[in-house]
Amino acid sequence: MTIRRLVEEALHTKCLTPYIENAINLELSRLGYVSDVDYEALELLMEELDAGRIKLIPSF
Repeated sequence: MTIRRLVEEALHTKCLTPYIENAINLELSRLGYVSDVDYEALELLMEELDAGRIKLIPSF
């Protein structure tokens, strides 16, 4: 799954789950770079987290 799709899932569910967070990290590690589209998606995700519109679900 692409970073953009993972961010879309977090935006849709209004939750950043450990699964989504780990999948984003794995995809970033696999690619070794961040495309402009992925960067914009990650930037939007961070803005939504900072604004409190997306809940960060902690891992246990």
